[in-house]
Amino acid sequence: MSKRLLIWSISLLLTFSAWPAAMSAAPDGTHEEGDALLAQNANSAILMDADTGTIIYEKKSHEKLPPASITKIMTMLLTMEAIEKGTLKLTDKVTTSEHAASMGGSQIFLEPGEQMTVDELLKGIAMASGNDASVAIAEKIAGSEKAFVRLMNERAAELGMKDTHFKNCNGLPVEGHYSSAYDIAIMSRELLKYPEVTKYTGAYQDYLRQNTQKPFWLVNTNKLVRFYSGADGLKTGYTSEAKFCLAATAQRDGLRLIAVVLGEPNTKTRNSEVSAMFDYGFSQYALLPIYKAGEVIGKVKIQKGQSSMLELAAARQLNVLVNKGAAPGSITHKLEVPDKLVAPIKKGQNIGKLIVYQEDKLITEFQLKSPVDIDKAGWWTMFKRAASHLFFVDS
Repeated sequence: MSKRLLIWSISLLLTFSAWPAAMSAAPDGTHEEGDALLAQNANSAILMDADTGTIIYEKKSHEKLPPASITKIMTMLLTMEAIEKGTLKLTDKVTTSEHAASMGGSQIFLEPGEQMTVDELLKGIAMASGNDASVAIAEKIAGSEKAFVRLMNERAAELGMKDTHFKNCNGLPVEGHYSSAYDIAIMSRELLKYPEVTKYTGAYQDYLRQNTQKPFWLVNTNKLVRFYSGADGLKTGYTSEAKFCLAATAQRDGLRLIAVVLGEPNTKTRNSEVSAMFDYGFSQYALLPIYKAGEVIGKVKIQKGQSSMLELAAARQLNVLVNKGAAPGSITHKLEVPDKLVAPIKKGQNIGKLIVYQEDKLITEFQLKSPVDIDKAGWWTMFKRAASHLFFVDS
């Protein structure tokens, strides 16, 4: 038998990366600038499927530009990850420092010593784009804004955001603070791994300091959450240098899209062009389910392990993005995995990949990972296993 087993099938093996690396082309090829007439006034733009990471459209998507308050997507991402790890709770009280209270621009007017919960600060960041709220939560998580920015850049590197360098947590203008439409889509996609974040980014209005002497009315700076069907985030941005920016997301019929535009001339154009990008994506593309979550696919032999077999199953539903006009049967899949594995095996260890094609063109890949640890078997286990084969009689 060959060292690697190539199986043509419609299947997913083991635990695949739930958010596989973004692909560089839509099923029928990425639409470049000028084609489809999208985002004509933006300096840079991208339209991506959130589930598969497939790029549907891009225009100068790797150009390094000031991201303004879209920076706060990374701030929210680190906040949600801290909550997931248990090092931060939504109910935790955050005390505002002099530094946080000194932030200009968009703010929720925190005063030194004022306390708000993490939940309230997330509202202030997502809806009002509070620069002061961003610094307050950064200091809570990392001890200082400087330390938090270091975490931001480390996380960006982990996500493969090669066009990005952060100098602060809120996007206020400073030399050397930049990102790209592509990188912003990547971190937006990562943030959407936490669907509860849309409770903040998708709300149109709310209150802070309710039932106090100084109630503060929050109105989302992203008007699409009210006026575009299915829109529920993510973040606007504006400075005189960056102009009008938006990282938006919307969901319809199970398809979630991410649209990013940078350098738009005004809010009306920004919202109109993002809406047109969404209209294009929803009208032309759909998700094709390949395999249901939990379905057992087969088994893999494990040599010298405490378990001699590893059951293979889909960890979640696997989808691919297809053009609605795609011919039936044009999607094929090649599953590439070793023909055998030798213990020990670590949970999360890369096993192989599932390669998806439309016609003969690669449209996406899913990395396959082991869902469990399998330790090396002891001599007694190996002896009993060998003995069972030695004395087995087929009746």
